[in-house]
Amino acid sequence: MLKVTNFPLGPVQTNCYIIRDEHNNCLIIDPGEESNKIITHIEQASLKPIAILLTHGHFDHIGAVDAVRDHFKIPVYIHENEQHTLTDPEQNGSTRYPGLPLVRNRAADHLISMEGMMEVGPFTFETRYTPGHSPGSVSFVFLEDGFAVVGDTLFQGSVGRTDLPGGDTETLLSSIHNKLLTLGEDIVIYPGHGPSTTPAFEMNDNPFLNGF
Repeated sequence: MLKVTNFPLGPVQTNCYIIRDEHNNCLIIDPGEESNKIITHIEQASLKPIAILLTHGHFDHIGAVDAVRDHFKIPVYIHENEQHTLTDPEQNGSTRYPGLPLVRNRAADHLISMEGMMEVGPFTFETRYTPGHSPGSVSFVFLEDGFAVVGDTLFQGSVGRTDLPGGDTETLLSSIHNKLLTLGEDIVIYPGHGPSTTPAFEMNDNPFLNGF
């Protein structure tokens, strides 16, 4: 059984998730900031990082990528439609907020180009393409363990913003309806910000999904 640990990091408290198996192997999803906290937790828990997975490339989800990648010498995965966000502050949005550092990482080691099952080290999971918040947003689904990490596609009682470059409201709502709400009512949804939720809760209580 996999265990999920959540770290809200950085100025907008972006959720970074560390997913570990029974042998202490782990995946790091969306290391957005404060690399020292991520590295310290992993080392104190004697975890063995396998890879960094990115739900999308906005600055608040990728700020600690290179520091964590270089410390543990692990590869980075991102969807091909988001690949330039890692290296270009204009595309990852870090130029939009004066006072915040520009985010400029090296290119990803692996580009995700297809939906479906993926194997990364000992981990097997499904990647679902869930654009709308950004052109290359993806969700990582660990169906056997009952959870999915969805980035900024869906939140408890809300949905991802679509006013950033490449965002589209109709596309976002289609992604939520067809790719996330179909996972099963009780699967745990881990979003990019805020608390976890379930499809059942969102179908009943999310005002942005009413009537869709």
